[in-house]
Amino acid sequence: MKSIRQLERSRREFVATGIAAGSAAMAGCITGDSSSSEDGDSYTVSMAPMGEVEFDAVPQDAFVTFAHYADMAVALGHGDAVNTLFAPEMSGSTMSMFYDRLEGVSFDGESLPHPLKDGVVEEDLYEYDSDVHFLDPSYVLTTEDDWSESKIDTVAEQVGPWFGNFHSGVHSEPAEAYADSYEYYTLWELFERVAEVFQERDRYEALKEVYDETRSQIESNLPPEDERPTVARVTLGPEGQDVFYSYHTNTDGFWQAETRPLGAHDALADVEWSGDWGEVDYETMLEADPDVILHLWGITSRYAIEEIRERLEDHSAGSELTAVQNDRVVASGMRYQGPIMNLFQLEMTAKQLYPDRFGEWPGHESGQSYPEIPDDARLFDRDRVAEIVTDGAGE
Repeated sequence: MKSIRQLERSRREFVATGIAAGSAAMAGCITGDSSSSEDGDSYTVSMAPMGEVEFDAVPQDAFVTFAHYADMAVALGHGDAVNTLFAPEMSGSTMSMFYDRLEGVSFDGESLPHPLKDGVVEEDLYEYDSDVHFLDPSYVLTTEDDWSESKIDTVAEQVGPWFGNFHSGVHSEPAEAYADSYEYYTLWELFERVAEVFQERDRYEALKEVYDETRSQIESNLPPEDERPTVARVTLGPEGQDVFYSYHTNTDGFWQAETRPLGAHDALADVEWSGDWGEVDYETMLEADPDVILHLWGITSRYAIEEIRERLEDHSAGSELTAVQNDRVVASGMRYQGPIMNLFQLEMTAKQLYPDRFGEWPGHESGQSYPEIPDDARLFDRDRVAEIVTDGAGE
């Protein structure tokens, strides 16, 4: 890790402009000068709430919080730039579980430090000395009491710019300082902007083509709406607590990027909560009585789906749930999903919700790689994705 003293030496200068409210005029567009930065040309990329952000070279060290930004870096051939990762033992292992099915693609995320273990610590940002911070300054202001706009500006000027958009996850409210300049993006719109940061437009476009084809294939083969299951997307709370952390499936936001395209009926659609997620009890779950329970984080190292099923089966109320009785408690992925993760999570969710349409899901064993699926049963081409990531746009 770089020391604070190293800031005294000359280094590439990264300038973030328009961070304060009032930069909305440029917040919705991408203004990147697509010329290669290898010859020293500067370029700008625009995204809310930062506004127009200027770079004089492609970032070599990237402060990354949530896994979707790390997955984007890997997808763009810049995984080595990532120097931190949220919950690395979970995020890193989950990302590698997917990458195991892509020849030549790897990422050692588990060995990275956790940047939010003690919150967003200003001194740590100077220590990491990153060329870019893939973190929304609005997230910092809404979660940290000791941060201010001026401190955010100082870090951008003295270390490296902020480049993130957290509230697009579920279209939650941004910090007051950014309320006038905030805009919401889809996962693939966020990815497009990160691709501009790394000057990897060709890789983005090639992966977006794979995604568009995959999504079109799925949507054109969905059953009629009246034949689709009801689904509850939840995470079972700790042992001894009769609570489910609940999420919607069809609402706006990139946290629903693998469920919304599948058009299943949200069993909890009429249940409201004020935060990014809710809490429901067994009584509410029994009233909703979903056909399928999608257990968020169920494919990560944090949870073993077999144990979740056993806990529900052993619970007096849980055992009465239709999804439990019909063996349709299934492992869902991570809400912090980048483009590669999104492709795999679309596939696994489609197979688990509509096996008659997309083929049976072979199941996933905790701690193991994403399961092998025969070539003719895959919903996207692994070799094509691997070639894009490792060789550029591919053929």
